[in-house]
Amino acid sequence: MEKQVVLVTGASSGMGRDFALRLLAEGYVVYGAARRAGRMQEIRDAGGFVLSMDVTDEASMAAGVDDIIRRHGRIDVLINSAGYGQYGALEDVPLDEARRQMEINLFGLARLTQICLPHMRSRKFGKIFNISSIAGRFAAPLGGWYHASKFALEAYSDTLRLETAPFGIDVVVIQPGGIQSEWADIAAEEAQRLSGRGVYAGLVAKLFKLQASQSKGSAPRVISDLIVKALKARKPKTRYHAGFMASPVLFLRSLLSDRMFDRMLMLALK
Repeated sequence: MEKQVVLVTGASSGMGRDFALRLLAEGYVVYGAARRAGRMQEIRDAGGFVLSMDVTDEASMAAGVDDIIRRHGRIDVLINSAGYGQYGALEDVPLDEARRQMEINLFGLARLTQICLPHMRSRKFGKIFNISSIAGRFAAPLGGWYHASKFALEAYSDTLRLETAPFGIDVVVIQPGGIQSEWADIAAEEAQRLSGRGVYAGLVAKLFKLQASQSKGSAPRVISDLIVKALKARKPKTRYHAGFMASPVLFLRSLLSDRMFDRMLMLALK
């Protein structure tokens, strides 16, 4: 049976890199894509292909997909993993930076999906994994624009699933909890940069204190396990979650009222 061809964005670090390496080990043909192509030598050494791709640059996305089709004639699996967390109080985050958050976490993902879909539809087969977050199910202080991007991604994914199912395409949402990566440090640095000195400085300090007191998160492998599980399932679930605090937070969000959940969050930041 011909090996399935996988495109993974955000493959230069964190979960994206782990997805690419894990699927290479599982026998897939893997293309790792990221802006920082020089940081993907490990993927190349493991037998994968490397693409320089920026999800805010349509030309680079189209060229990357064309390269895959030229070499292999197909894209079976798209893993939309590129993203970051724009933190800072909503009053302080410049709207240009908020727009960039939405562009990378949602609109770039959506455009790459549009480019890949005709190739999947023509073969009546495809699997699209959108890497959301448990932050797509609840909102916390200082992460407003990140939460907004993930809430939107959840709704986008639900509609995409309904529209593409008749063409043999599965859309799966992955909701990581806390995962070991550069993400948390970058988010905290952004919160400090934008809100660390103003009226929200106390909240930022509490965020740093909470971050320091907690585990750095689960290993990326727990999320890669979900990807492999869904790929091997005859009929994958629409959503999977794993990682530090993922299950308890999602359970409490479903159980508690808004006010009670607010109180729990603010107590955690005391």
